[in-house]
Amino acid sequence: MKKKYSLIGKQVIQTEINSLQKLKKTLNKDFEKIVYELLKCRGKVIFSGVGKSGIVSKKIASTLSSLGISSFYVDAGSCSHGDLGMISSKDLIVLFSHSGETSELKNIIQYVKRNKNIRLIGITSKKNSLLYKSSNVKFLLPTIIEAGPGNYIPSSSTTMQMCFGDALAICTINQRKFSKLDFKRFHPSGSLGAKLKTVGELMYKGKKIPFINEISNIKTALKVFNKKNLGVLIAKNKSGATTGIISDGDFKRLNLKSENIQSLIIKKVMKKNPIIVNEDMLAVEALSIMNTKKITALCVYKKNKKRITGLLHMHNILNANIS
Repeated sequence: MKKKYSLIGKQVIQTEINSLQKLKKTLNKDFEKIVYELLKCRGKVIFSGVGKSGIVSKKIASTLSSLGISSFYVDAGSCSHGDLGMISSKDLIVLFSHSGETSELKNIIQYVKRNKNIRLIGITSKKNSLLYKSSNVKFLLPTIIEAGPGNYIPSSSTTMQMCFGDALAICTINQRKFSKLDFKRFHPSGSLGAKLKTVGELMYKGKKIPFINEISNIKTALKVFNKKNLGVLIAKNKSGATTGIISDGDFKRLNLKSENIQSLIIKKVMKKNPIIVNEDMLAVEALSIMNTKKITALCVYKKNKKRITGLLHMHNILNANIS
């Protein structure tokens, strides 16, 4: 029985893959026109659809909002009862409909046609439909086979719509040079927000940085080491430039070699050229470096690599629930 269900599942997935392959072949200048419309819109980008197409539209609107494009979803049925007031001059309307003839969309289409400063984008599978004929910019989705018996269950068609929306969203990122830091501004909380935190947000800074002059002896260094309690000391020269780092492991190894280490000079025993990262690096990337190098702390700089502005410790990352 399990083998039979897994076979059916694979057939469903393959049917939807086939629809995406057809979609890929049909992306053309009409698709590019829609991307340009999204980029040049000076109002809001409003999505709508009915049924499963409406659910997909809501997801696409949410994705674009997370990328800094002012967009939202409006329920097509509610537009017949006052929500058309949400649509104003210079807005861009994007309607998804498999048939292009859904009655709930007709009021939106008529409203837009009466307002010349509102642009309408229609995405449908029916070339002779009202939506296709009425749109300023239109895209004809390929005819596909729905997964499951009877070719009537919305499956391949909604997968295709979802993928189409994702393609639009990623294209806007490409054109607008949208970075990880830009993305972070719209995701300040939750697990995603934690993953997007930067080194600069988590690091120790100011007087908490465990600095030590490179010409200090071990006796002095141990006092600073115990006071800061971060497991490392960052050595710098008289001009303030970072020259090395020494860890608790280094102290232990030195102590095993000699009982009288307190008069040793930091400059003679420190590790030169410590691993440094920029304040703008994502903390999750810094964690990867720590795991790869098997270390628990990183020196942090902002502009000049010789001028350390912070220390990122493994504790900082763990306390921020980053993994």
